Amino acid sequence: MSAEADVLFLREQFGARILETVLFREEHTVQVELGALYEVLAKCRHHLGYEMILDISSIDHFGDDPRFEMVYEVATVNDSKHLRVKAKVSEDEEVPSVVNLWKGADWHEREVWDMMGIPFTGHPNLKRILMWEGYPYFPLRKDFPLAGRPTDMPDVAFTGIAPLEGGPFVTTAGAEDTARREPRAQVVE
Repeated sequence: MSAEADVLFLREQFGARILETVLFREEHTVQVELGALYEVLAKCRHHLGYEMILDISSIDHFGDDPRFEMVYEVATVNDSKHLRVKAKVSEDEEVPSVVNLWKGADWHEREVWDMMGIPFTGHPNLKRILMWEGYPYFPLRKDFPLAGRPTDMPDVAFTGIAPLEGGPFVTTAGAEDTARREPRAQVVE
């Protein structure tokens, strides 16, 4: 089957729960109700052969309701089929985790949670992945100021000498030739 045939199959299986299908530049997108998202993705994984989750991302449509949109990129291992599945999410809604369908979804979902604040039900370890635990904001939301927000950041920075400075695995950018810049060529005395 092709991605086009898969879109028709999903339309037959889910009816009105498939809100829209789009073909743009030979890429197929299926817009689904949030309540059908997990079922549609499970059907893609188990019945249509989409063995890989390439990406999970989110879009902030600040000012609209629903505010957010989840975007899932799935494909076959041999890259013969690619499908994009989208679902809109309100600020007070949660998205079902797909980690049990694709293990690779783990870090993608954690990143969406960390940067946008969209929670995933059933995620095995939903905690921040880029920001520190306890950080109260979500930096990729459109209402997050470009200059950032003041916080009590943990004291992790230092101003002393770098721990490996001058060591055998540190490049010397100002050296006169490639051999002297290469860290493996340096001899520790």
